[in-house]
Amino acid sequence: MCGLAGEFRFDGRAADLAAVERITHHLTPRGPDAHGSFSQGPVALGHRRLKVMDLADASGQPMVDNHLGLTLVFNGAIYNYPELREELRQLGYQFFSEGDTEVLLKAYHAWGEAMLPKLNGMFALAIWERDSRRLFMARDRLGIKPLYYSHNAQRLRFASSLPALLQGGDIAKTIDPVALNHYMSFHAVVPAPRTLLSDVRKLPAGHWRRIEANGEVEEKQWWQLDFGPRRDEVPFALEDWRDALLDTLRNSVSLRHRAALDVGVLLSGGVDSSLLVGLLSEAGAKPLSTFSIGFEDAGGERGDEFQYSDLIAQHYGTEHHQLRIGEAEILEQLPGAFAAMSEPMVSHDCIAFYLLSREVSKHCTVVQSGQGADELFAGYHWYPKIDGASDALGAYREAFFDRDHSEYLSSVQSAWHGADWAGEFVREHFQAPGASNALDKALRLDSTVMLVDDPVKRVDNMTMAWGLEARTPFLDHHVAELAARIPGRFKLPQGGKHVLKEASRLVIPHAVIDRPKGYFPVPGLKHIEGATLDWVRNLLLDPSQDRGLFEIGALDRLLGNPKAQLTPLRGNKLWQMAALNLWLDQHGL
Repeated sequence: MCGLAGEFRFDGRAADLAAVERITHHLTPRGPDAHGSFSQGPVALGHRRLKVMDLADASGQPMVDNHLGLTLVFNGAIYNYPELREELRQLGYQFFSEGDTEVLLKAYHAWGEAMLPKLNGMFALAIWERDSRRLFMARDRLGIKPLYYSHNAQRLRFASSLPALLQGGDIAKTIDPVALNHYMSFHAVVPAPRTLLSDVRKLPAGHWRRIEANGEVEEKQWWQLDFGPRRDEVPFALEDWRDALLDTLRNSVSLRHRAALDVGVLLSGGVDSSLLVGLLSEAGAKPLSTFSIGFEDAGGERGDEFQYSDLIAQHYGTEHHQLRIGEAEILEQLPGAFAAMSEPMVSHDCIAFYLLSREVSKHCTVVQSGQGADELFAGYHWYPKIDGASDALGAYREAFFDRDHSEYLSSVQSAWHGADWAGEFVREHFQAPGASNALDKALRLDSTVMLVDDPVKRVDNMTMAWGLEARTPFLDHHVAELAARIPGRFKLPQGGKHVLKEASRLVIPHAVIDRPKGYFPVPGLKHIEGATLDWVRNLLLDPSQDRGLFEIGALDRLLGNPKAQLTPLRGNKLWQMAALNLWLDQHGL
């Protein structure tokens, strides 16, 4: 788990190693244990290392293999690397290190981009081919590890975070109007390859990119998620899917338990994280630490779910840690959380994950998290509204979009007016082959787009801000592919995640399964009042913060009654606008 950076020039100049080192230095929190750099003519690479899989210096990066003519920088973890190492040994490859990095290097030499489907893990990588003078980049199936880049006629630059990439200079800090429309409409999700900045892009999940010496690019999608059971699975009853799912999850959790001496779990007290605790306990993970966070009540809404997380911690005898955060500390720590964001995120979970990761990093280097279960197994409240809808797009928009297009136009200044780009994106996604009914269309969109650029990005950004490696067993591609094959009638009952809950009954106490669904609640950021309202007002109305984005009339309406202006997902529209301003301010934009 690390941070990577690089530059590849096409204009005959040597790569700017100083720029790459500035970018790499900004990635220090992602990899506090070691650093390295490499420069060869038109290419320069940088790396920050968090030592987890192999602690020896032999696994340091950039990793150079002069015999093969390859140099690699890599961020992530390949869980099946021992099996791949043995397969490569059978092909005649010899190894000088014990970790997963060298396995990737040899695998690319042996199989080229065909190595990617063999990998089980999370990764973003860049490989320099010395002799062909090409650069190869790739990202894992579900985008667990990020990869941002800026590409013009003279050079390509890339990094593990957008703010780090800016440290190299030579990037215009202008906002992309299409991305702004997505941010304000599509619950702050800006789908790849766009980012909020016009000059910065991100490699889509499940894609690879090959760049030639003259700057020409070939890019391909190497993995996709298709919905519907295989022919032999059509007769499956609930029990068949339940058993297949539990076996697959057991394998995923066990695989991610490799090379983790101090094991932690982010325990919300919900089904997903509780099941991880149960499966880790089955796998013999001891000592097992669990971590929960709570906030002050606000607007009549409870700010913690400790009763459920305590139940699981006591049942399994974990070393449990509770963290309770007051309003003053939230406001104090919000700038730090936003400084850690590669892109602005409105979810209240961000500050929870940021502060929880700070606590976890004092005890563990690796933590398991339950991200992805809601998107894969239909756990959100909008899925029943979409199931069977004659107008799938309309049903999805009504349930998920923060604003319709007319409200968007009234919220931003005229310079940012344009087409309903977010709506068109969803329309095109729903029309693509591979998902036939309304529910599966929504699940595919949420699993491959929303999940990647909201919950997954949130966990990566907030944990890596503290040098903490988060492993997400529900995002094992075997789990995701199995989930996509399970028909909706086995997911929607019981308030969603029916088949997952039935699998969980075989492992964990029923009290956390039959409870009302909860989230990481941060009521103070939903029911904006008191000191939080004063802080938001100053952030939005301070003349020094005016970037010509928002209509003053829209701000006045929201500030006059912020509690009444909630989105269909129960987010606060005022907070969404304040969050954008705060992110721009933290990164000097």
